[in-house]
Amino acid sequence: MFLSDYEWQALTLSLKIASVAVIFSLPFGIGFAWILARKHFPGKGLLEGAIHLPLVLPPVVVGYLLLVFMGRQGFLGKWLYETLGLSFSFSWRGAALAAAVVSFPLMVRAIRLSIENVDKKLEQAARTLGASPFKVFFTITLPLTVPGIISGGILAFARSLGEFGATITFVSNIPGQTQTIPLAMYSFIETPGAESEAARLCVIAIVIALLSLMGSEWLARRSRRKLEAK
Repeated sequence: MFLSDYEWQALTLSLKIASVAVIFSLPFGIGFAWILARKHFPGKGLLEGAIHLPLVLPPVVVGYLLLVFMGRQGFLGKWLYETLGLSFSFSWRGAALAAAVVSFPLMVRAIRLSIENVDKKLEQAARTLGASPFKVFFTITLPLTVPGIISGGILAFARSLGEFGATITFVSNIPGQTQTIPLAMYSFIETPGAESEAARLCVIAIVIALLSLMGSEWLARRSRRKLEAK
């Protein structure tokens, strides 16, 4: 109730973008995490480095690369726009894509660690009994990985809420379209006399992040207890 319409708009847009980023990146996160945890092949180190690259690259570089590849005149973005009419530039879709790319390494790392903790003997026993690799994955590996999937998803959600550099570089700072909480704070900080608005959004960002982390731990523990009970 104490937020203005402008601030509510930034808050709801941030939640929307973070949710979309996690939902669409989660299947890829699970797939890549399984590959890194269970497969050995030439170039695995290169793949792992590419997945974790957004963690060490400056966010502006990530945003620039997204602009080059996914912009309306980019290598892939131009084809998507001309063929499907789908544009990521200067829209909330681009903000969700930027958030997904930046948060993807955190998601993959959490899920990978969970898969590595699954006892391989259980998977081998199922294969010995005639189960296909897909059945082993969906009936044994995936259920036992649920705590890690929850942790990875919520960590990615929290990271997506805080994304700034890649977003402002790729899709700019457009109120109602791409202006998330960090971008709205940036606008308030640059506006004389708007310190209180920036402080409110700062508090909201901290509260959401803390709740996300606490929720992640609680859900992960609850999932472990259920798995142990079985």
